[in-house]
Amino acid sequence: MAKNLVIVESPAKVKTIGKFLGSNYCVAASNGHVRDLPKSTLGIDVENDYEPRYITIRGKGDILANLRKEVKKADKIYLATDPDREGEAISWHLLTALKLDDKKVYRITFNEITKNAVKESLKHAREIDMDLVDAQQARRCLDRCVGYRISPLLWAKVKRGLSAGRVQSVALRIICDREDEINAFVPEEYWTLEVALAVKAGKSFTAKYTGDIKSKAEADKIIADIKNRKFEITDVKKGTRTKKAPLPFTTSTLQQEASKALNFSTSKTMRIAQQLYEGVEIKGQGTVGVITYLRTDSTRVSDEAAASAAAYIKAQYGERYVGKNIANAKSGSKIQDAHEAIRPTDLERTPQVMKESLNRDQLRLYQLIWKRFVASRMTDAEYETTAVRISAGDHNFSASSGKVSFDGFRTVYTEADEEKQESNALLGDLNAGDTLDCKEQESKQHFTQPPAHFTEASLVRALEELGIGRPSTYAPTIGTILARRYIVKEGRSIFVTELGEIVNNMMKDAFPSIVDVTFTANMEALLDAVEEGTVKWKTIIENFYPDLDEAVVKAEKELENVEIRDELSGENCEMCGKPLYIKYGPHGKFQACSGFPECRFTKPYYEKIGVSCPLCGKDIVLKATRKGRKYYGCIDNPTCEFMTWQKPSGKLCPKCGKMLLIRGNKLVCMSEECNYSENR
Repeated sequence: MAKNLVIVESPAKVKTIGKFLGSNYCVAASNGHVRDLPKSTLGIDVENDYEPRYITIRGKGDILANLRKEVKKADKIYLATDPDREGEAISWHLLTALKLDDKKVYRITFNEITKNAVKESLKHAREIDMDLVDAQQARRCLDRCVGYRISPLLWAKVKRGLSAGRVQSVALRIICDREDEINAFVPEEYWTLEVALAVKAGKSFTAKYTGDIKSKAEADKIIADIKNRKFEITDVKKGTRTKKAPLPFTTSTLQQEASKALNFSTSKTMRIAQQLYEGVEIKGQGTVGVITYLRTDSTRVSDEAAASAAAYIKAQYGERYVGKNIANAKSGSKIQDAHEAIRPTDLERTPQVMKESLNRDQLRLYQLIWKRFVASRMTDAEYETTAVRISAGDHNFSASSGKVSFDGFRTVYTEADEEKQESNALLGDLNAGDTLDCKEQESKQHFTQPPAHFTEASLVRALEELGIGRPSTYAPTIGTILARRYIVKEGRSIFVTELGEIVNNMMKDAFPSIVDVTFTANMEALLDAVEEGTVKWKTIIENFYPDLDEAVVKAEKELENVEIRDELSGENCEMCGKPLYIKYGPHGKFQACSGFPECRFTKPYYEKIGVSCPLCGKDIVLKATRKGRKYYGCIDNPTCEFMTWQKPSGKLCPKCGKMLLIRGNKLVCMSEECNYSENR
């Protein structure tokens, strides 16, 4: 009979870990959390020291009953839930739910599911870290307070099942602020000028004008001025530069790079990484975890893994490719340094070796992790650079090039958005004082571009840089606001829906601190302080809840005046003839019969903006794409094709006759070829 019981979170780990530990150990799974706050109530006693009331999660009774049977048979119990705050809290809940007070209970953690790591963890068994547990309790209670106090208010005011969240509301605010920047952006015209300069034997290179050119007239004047001039080399600088090897992946950087390189959503990346961590079946080896723990913001690598990587790189690529004095990233905030960076558990399991054991998506993500880790332990790439300055009278031009002199880590890995290095061997033959003939000039018109719409990758980067949330929260946060239809994705870009704008504006008006970036980042710092043992977790709740309660009470009174009520649309039902009401749904406004539920007729509602279509003269209305993104189009669409993403002003461009659009305090022509703008 097994005398030792090991409890893990996931059933996928049971077989693997059981094989590592042998017959003296029984391995069982809790299937994640076993206790939580009740769904039906706040679950926090605000009148009694903010004490949380935990209950057994519905459906977990049988799991706990089976675990209790195993507990009775065991002399020692090892709680082996995930190595983070949440995993520590699950262990603590298991301790209570299974009534383990009179048993020998130990907490063990391992960063990878391999035989050595699991066996080594047993040698370092410890007690449950209550500071980690309390940090998780504080986060859970804060999120519950925000969600359960504000969400009903949104439900009452917007009339459908919406939600607010401590992190999701700030993420929505960040996206909305970016959308406002884009809508208010007024492009400015500028020009570039390039010349082809002859060197020898009919060969030439391209040089760029170094000054600012604001109009075609300026560009034409410069071209006329340099047409018959000699171009003289005034300076040639040759040098070297290095490109540092990348750091190994953290949760955030893995999500970003998988989005850019593989077009994976954050949730897909985390799901597949979880599979790789928990274990895959490898022929001849059984089920093995092939990457380390996936929720980490540390770039640290264990001494053993570093030594193994150095040996592998030396054997495969040569001594010169082995990185020396590799430093970890410095972080101003506390990182989960008990963890390592995300890396393969064994470098000998190359992507080629793993090809038969992984499905397509698993292989692509594993290959990304494998290559990034190997590259992080290699030497920097080195480049030879040449920079040339050229004058033609009073006008200055420049050209530069670089070529790889030693590829270093680039022999294994290049980042998805890495810029290509220009290489022009002709520049190396130039000397100061040389004169060149101009063969050709080309000027091009450009316009400054607005900030880019967020992608999942850039949103994760922004949340991380601002200190909002933690690595494990990025994927569920983005998933929630997508599911609520506050935002939509078109291609990789994220856009705010009309519903998202309504919710964000309500949150900014009624709960400015909840959606304040600095406030939320400071809250994360306080949670870190709880983990460090310097702040009591209930102190955070005590300081937070009264202000939240006051804001909710105030909003319930003040927002009554702006409550969105059903209003008559001015049209009648096409089925029964009764008046149609304007209602709000998950996708925005729609018209519904006042005879509901007897008559269930509905039709789209298009809000007129008081501007006539410049193509057919009918009304321009506010519409939404199938995914919910706002745009302005002719009410007669698709017969009339007029549409624009920005709001039409009703005025026509005096230069080309097309519609002027409202962008911030400017009116800008909707034609991309026309650069006309005027103040509103």
